[in-house]
Amino acid sequence: MNNHELVLVLDFGGQYNQLIARRVREAKVYCEVLPHDADLATIINKNPKGIIFTGGPSIAYEDDAPSVDHKIFELGIPVLGICYGAQLTAHLLGGKLEAAANREYGKKELEVALDHPLFSKISQQTTCWMSHTYHVTSLPENYKIIAKTNHCPVAAFANDQEKIYGFQFHPEVVHTPEGTKMLQNFLYEICECKGDWVMSNFVENSIKKLRNQIGDKKVLCALSGGVDSSVAAMLVHKAIGHQLTCIFVDNGLLRKNEGDMVEKVFTEQFDLNLIRVNAQDLFLKKLEGITDPETKRKNIGETFIRVFEAEAEKLDGIELLVQGTIYPDVIESGSAHAAVIKSHHNVGGLPEDMKFTSVIEPLRDLFKDEVREVGREIGLPSHVVDRQPFPGPGLAIRIIGDITKEKLAILREADWIYRAEIKKAGLQKKIWQYFAVLTGIKTVGVMGDERTYNYTIGLRGVTSLDGMTADWARIPYPTLETISTRIVNEVKNINRIVYDITSKPPSTIEWE
Repeated sequence: MNNHELVLVLDFGGQYNQLIARRVREAKVYCEVLPHDADLATIINKNPKGIIFTGGPSIAYEDDAPSVDHKIFELGIPVLGICYGAQLTAHLLGGKLEAAANREYGKKELEVALDHPLFSKISQQTTCWMSHTYHVTSLPENYKIIAKTNHCPVAAFANDQEKIYGFQFHPEVVHTPEGTKMLQNFLYEICECKGDWVMSNFVENSIKKLRNQIGDKKVLCALSGGVDSSVAAMLVHKAIGHQLTCIFVDNGLLRKNEGDMVEKVFTEQFDLNLIRVNAQDLFLKKLEGITDPETKRKNIGETFIRVFEAEAEKLDGIELLVQGTIYPDVIESGSAHAAVIKSHHNVGGLPEDMKFTSVIEPLRDLFKDEVREVGREIGLPSHVVDRQPFPGPGLAIRIIGDITKEKLAILREADWIYRAEIKKAGLQKKIWQYFAVLTGIKTVGVMGDERTYNYTIGLRGVTSLDGMTADWARIPYPTLETISTRIVNEVKNINRIVYDITSKPPSTIEWE
């Protein structure tokens, strides 16, 4: 990536840190996230055009607060501090920080200095998203206020000579409608970036790089049919063709027709070497009688690894393994200060004792939306590229209680109807994720004058930008009515449908 202009984001443990990096990338400027305590030599070596400090939960003047090497301000590289990053900047350079009389949280009216390049083409009165208990009460010498709110006299500050800036608010979130433009002003007006981060260039460069890296070696890829593994496999296939073999383990926990769809796309449309392993019975056996979601995950992960190992051993001369690791995985594993919210739903990594000389991760620098863009660029069909997030353990964690063949069949049909009707109503791009859950609750009903005692299906639909937070989707009543009627009429052993109207937090998106 060294041939791109670069902006660094230093991570202080805030919840929106990846979002800041994504906003920079969306502005066509490549950026990397580093821990706040990255050493100065590393920063200088990367030769960034600008540096952004993120928010975080700490108080800048406390002894154990995360900080930076003071010399970072003497490098002549523009610095923008956001929220905690702004407070830390002011504190380190001689300003004063105090607990605010009124804690500011939520949308606030922001008054900006129109003559400042950071606010070029921004309305003088605009909305911003605040989230802080402490604020800057006096600025370091030679600094000036460039924005304020009614409760926050220093909502943004600047030292144009040193090119050091601070925003007390969060420009990266959608609740600051002109925030993206403000970040672009920092990148283009202050850092003088040109914007050379384009996906078509990434694809071209990656294919060249992969050819050089792999040479004539044979490569193996575990293909789940999900977005990340599909795009990783296709990039490698475009680079080395039939030197790549993909193993697709059908665990019997996929949605209706999904296994066939994966096989068809990759063998008929793209001519990949694909081995499909139908291991449904083995997975069912390993899940027999298990109701605890974590045990389900563990057993599925271990079984997947054993099946994959057994298939890999049948192949000769494979030296390299492809994995669909993406940038959020890399950031999360390297951050010490971020609060851990949940463990990922994905099937666990492959064992270290497998006999590969190295692992290839062609997507490790990309965010999810960029992975989808690469998928489109290399010609993957939209039903693969725009596939909803689907947990590694699949339908096993959408069935509450033990897993049986009968329950899987019921859930598959109900989920299929739900998704078909959402598509028919033209809502598939407005709802971030939607799926059915077999709740494990049986209730009394009446069908054809007879009393029934059958399962309840839960429907989940959420709107979200990144899955970190989510709101329940307001699906129109007529669509919900059609879905409910069809499921009850067409799927055996269902007599009640409920719709989940909780947001995340407090709920997670998945039920297990």
